[in-house]
Amino acid sequence: MSSAGQAPEVFAQRPKRADARRNYDALIAAAREAFAENGAAASLEDVARRAGVGIGTLYRNFPTRQHLFEAVYVEEVRALSRSAEDLAELPPWDALVAWMHRFVAYVATKRALAEQLLRDSEIFRACRAEIYTAAEPLVRRAQAARVVRDDIDFDDVVRLISGLTMAQFPSVEQRDRVLGVALDGLRPPAAPR
Repeated sequence: MSSAGQAPEVFAQRPKRADARRNYDALIAAAREAFAENGAAASLEDVARRAGVGIGTLYRNFPTRQHLFEAVYVEEVRALSRSAEDLAELPPWDALVAWMHRFVAYVATKRALAEQLLRDSEIFRACRAEIYTAAEPLVRRAQAARVVRDDIDFDDVVRLISGLTMAQFPSVEQRDRVLGVALDGLRPPAAPR
């Protein structure tokens, strides 16, 4: 997705006119909200209503429910990837921790979308590559600063955090506390005394 060759087909058709772009963005935001509230079964009519457009406008932008799922998913990945760049000014450990918090929040909100996308689909692979491209430098930078152990790579970090996100937490506070414990495991081991 960072190169034209990787961009999923759904984004090759993004509207260019300002009014069409506003409708497109409103549909994405409404769909994200509807899927978060009602899961994959969210009504497309409800999505159009929330966006303030007619159902015909929804179908012009997204001919099928799958196109809408993919568009929302890719927009979420793009926002997550951009956030890695936004954190570049922070110290390495703080940048990595901030991004991991965003990653956990992203995973928590994409469950309804993920169940509709095949894990081995082209769009899923492109999105995974986008996440790795954006976040691997955060891990390498933290390793270079010696605040993250050097015997791991970003794939290890993703698997650790993804495993954590499979749990259902009764509160965001508990989820963040458990994430903090997991992130502490990324730090280099203390020197023997």
